[in-house]
Amino acid sequence: MTVLAETDRRFRRTSRPARPRRVTRRWLRVLRGVCLTAGLVFGGHQAVELLLVGSVLTVDDIVVSGNDRLSEGEVLALLSGLRGKSILEVDLEAHRRRLAVSPWLAGGTLRRLLPSTIEVLVEERNPVAVARFVDRLYLVDAGGEVIDQYGPRFSEFDLPIIDGLAVSDGIIAAVEPIRMALAVRLLEQLAAHPEVLRAISQINVADPYNAVVLLNNDPALLHLGADRFLERLRFYVELAPSLRTRVADIDYVDLRFDQRVYVKPTT
Repeated sequence: MTVLAETDRRFRRTSRPARPRRVTRRWLRVLRGVCLTAGLVFGGHQAVELLLVGSVLTVDDIVVSGNDRLSEGEVLALLSGLRGKSILEVDLEAHRRRLAVSPWLAGGTLRRLLPSTIEVLVEERNPVAVARFVDRLYLVDAGGEVIDQYGPRFSEFDLPIIDGLAVSDGIIAAVEPIRMALAVRLLEQLAAHPEVLRAISQINVADPYNAVVLLNNDPALLHLGADRFLERLRFYVELAPSLRTRVADIDYVDLRFDQRVYVKPTT
């Protein structure tokens, strides 16, 4: 008897040849995608280059604000060469430093406003006194920075005069730093109180440890020392009416000592 065993299909070879894999078409699609991406990247790069070197993003307009004493034209003159440059490549910090050339400017900021505008915000120095250096007068700010030589064109400024800043050997005169420091300290303390500063006619710092002040419409010299200027000035303003009833003509009032006021009558 013949026994027919069931054939194990797991090991049976097929009689038909295997179908070839469709590798070619798939790789062609991948290749086309790579080429397309490369084209887009290259095209985008070229477009950016065109924007940078072309006229699309160049500086066409400069807007100035914050200026009062300086005209817009004077500020723009400090930024000559800015107009027409690529707005993306222009060095804003370098142009900001150029603003410092003007003694009237304490600083400034520049900002890009795409597509073609540069915004310039300047900070001007504010004159608070007129400093006398030998035989010339100069406007100075609260930090003691010289702004400009004082003259008729600045007649609208009603500011106190600072004397005693310079020392001289008879030939050469130079500003004494310790005297300037005293003047700056006084100006800084009074800068926040313009009504007090306006009441001062003259400041003398010949003694670097004692600022002497002369008020408008008051002939008495006020010795304020080296600090607490505002407090001592206000104290004198309150004291002056009763003081005048006792001493009609006063040469000076020494306010440097707590709880004591020394008054020297005019002889």
